[in-house]
Amino acid sequence: MRVVIAEDSVLLREGAVRLLEGAGIEVVGQAGDSEELLRKVRGHKPDVAIIDILMPPGHSDEGIRAANEIRAELPGIGILILSQYVEERYVRQLLEDGAAGVGYLLKDRVADVESFVRAVQRVSDGEAVLDPEVVAQMMGRRRPSGPLDRLTVREREVLEAMAEGLTNRAIAGRLFLSERAVERHVTSIFDKLELSDVEGGHRRVLSVLAFLDA
Repeated sequence: MRVVIAEDSVLLREGAVRLLEGAGIEVVGQAGDSEELLRKVRGHKPDVAIIDILMPPGHSDEGIRAANEIRAELPGIGILILSQYVEERYVRQLLEDGAAGVGYLLKDRVADVESFVRAVQRVSDGEAVLDPEVVAQMMGRRRPSGPLDRLTVREREVLEAMAEGLTNRAIAGRLFLSERAVERHVTSIFDKLELSDVEGGHRRVLSVLAFLDA
């Protein structure tokens, strides 16, 4: 697997590079700002671009804007966003054109080598990855009413695990359920969130995103 990493903090960038290379992932380019990121991605065409949200020159949303430009121009490249904080608007912006091959990870997760490397690999494989803390905040925000209110407590637990990217088997292990029981809960979630007729393999993350604007 080949990646380009964009992070203006040299220490964090170099640390992430060492972690990735130690896991057998080839880092073909590094960037300290969004313009350099776009040049490196266009030149190397990596499997995944790992991108900080706050980057020079404006330190606002340059990373997200660069990510969207990459997705539009080179849709086969996976995008893994790194952020210091949970920003739902950035999550929505990142996933508004589809959930395939995209991820949103908090920078603290980089210290968890196994989780970080697994997230990069899953994004490269075309999956969607949301940081557990992102999911927890999204799930915990209360609304007057919405599709999430239709779910049972157990279905909410399954939904949260789904959004973290856990397989049915992993969810079963976490919640001490059988895989068949998890499958029933997943089907019920899709039905209640009116995602039963959605095509493609990304309903698991879309089921979380469905209630963001409810």
